[in-house]
Formats: sequence, structure tokens, C-alpha cells
Amino acid sequence: MHVHFIIHEDFEAPGAYEQWAKMHQHTISYSRVYLGQPLPDKIDKIDKIDMLIIMGGPQSPATTKKECPHFDSLAEQAIISTAIKSQKIVIGVCLGSQLIGEALGAHFEHSPEKEIGKFPITLTEAGKKNPLFAHFGDSLAVGHWHNDMPGLTQDAKIIAYSEGCPRQIIAYGPFVYGFQCHMELTHDVVEQLIAHSENDLKQAEKYRFIDTPQQLRLHDYSEMNQKLFGFLDKLSLLSQPQK
Repeated sequence: MHVHFIIHEDFEAPGAYEQWAKMHQHTISYSRVYLGQPLPDKIDKIDKIDMLIIMGGPQSPATTKKECPHFDSLAEQAIISTAIKSQKIVIGVCLGSQLIGEALGAHFEHSPEKEIGKFPITLTEAGKKNPLFAHFGDSLAVGHWHNDMPGLTQDAKIIAYSEGCPRQIIAYGPFVYGFQCHMELTHDVVEQLIAHSENDLKQAEKYRFIDTPQQLRLHDYSEMNQKLFGFLDKLSLLSQPQK
């Protein structure tokens, strides 16, 4: 399997997603757009990519190139749309999940609450019935680092929600999933995010769902990483041609 990552900022690293790909010895390529690396339609044909993973970032789908020269929202949406039409696995994380919604005609919205830290998500009935998430249980503590949430298409199904955000995991199709939550966080990734989130973290006492840097460093992220690995294992198997 060939996995391609679109990465918007160095501190929004793929973490456990990349660990999973390396663990299974999948081939990996990257579009680190903050370094000026081209998007996949310019470096490789989409048919050579089996799994497209779009990571998060401080931008929103509405961010313009004037506001952030290295981020081209419309170009990424076009690539996502092509990948979905080609029946590739497409996974969006945070900003990436919002871009999937936009590519499908569903506009992102502001989340009711800002969430930074590790808080539980709860599976919906649709989530409990989806075999890709059977190992999640009814509730699971996962990472968060967001202000917004993805839009919903007519066919989208909410897989999980949290107290602070009603759209944490969205199924847009059998191979297309948006994760507003950050199940990829590791301690190394968290340290990078802390270094770039000083202003937000200073406001921790003002918000219900913002952890302090000390709390963020004390969390155990290994369980949610393993749950993510299980999801990716099932999804990659599901996408293989049936013999």
C-alpha cells in the first residue's frame, strides 16, 4: 500500500498515522506544503496512491492564499475530490476533515467549544454499528486540538461526538473518514504543538476543555494510538479487492 500525507505545518506531524504506515512497511510520500513541496497531482498520479491522509493545521478551509501563501484550500479540495471519486482511502484530521467536507459540498462550522487536551468521545448508534469502530467501545479518551468542525453531507454519518463538539468522527463513505479529534498524538507531537500554542494554553483556566501544558505532558496517548491502528488495519483490509 502507498500512503501519501499532506502536511500543512511542521508541528502538525502525522504521528501515529506515520507510525502505522512504517510498521506495516507501506511506502510513504509527503506533500509538506509549508516547505513548498507540491501536492500529489503534481508529483504523482492519484492512481498510485492507495491512502491519502490530510493532516491538521491552524488554517481553516476559508483561509486564503493571501493569508497563508503555502496553503491552497481549493487545490487540496480538488485532490480530495479526485481521490474519493477514484475510490481511494481518504482520511482527514482536524483541518483535513473539514477539507473533506468542503470537497463534498458541506461547509465547515465553528465548534461549540474549543478543545485542547485529552477528553472522551462517545460513539453514536451509527458508530457502534460500524465494524471499523467495534473495538473503540462505547466511549474512548482521545486527543483534541481544535476550534472548528467538519460539515455534514446528506449521506454523512456521525460516528462519535464529545461533550464539547458534536462532530468528532464522520463517515463520509465506506473509505472516507474525517477525524476532528487527534488520535495520532504522541508525546513528541504534543511537545511540538505546545511550543506553537502558547497563547491558547495560557487561557486554559477560562475554558472547560483546554488542558494545561503540564496535563498534556502527563497524558498517556498509547491506548488511543492502538485503537487508531486497529481502525486503519480494518479499513486497509476492507479496501483490498476480494478474492
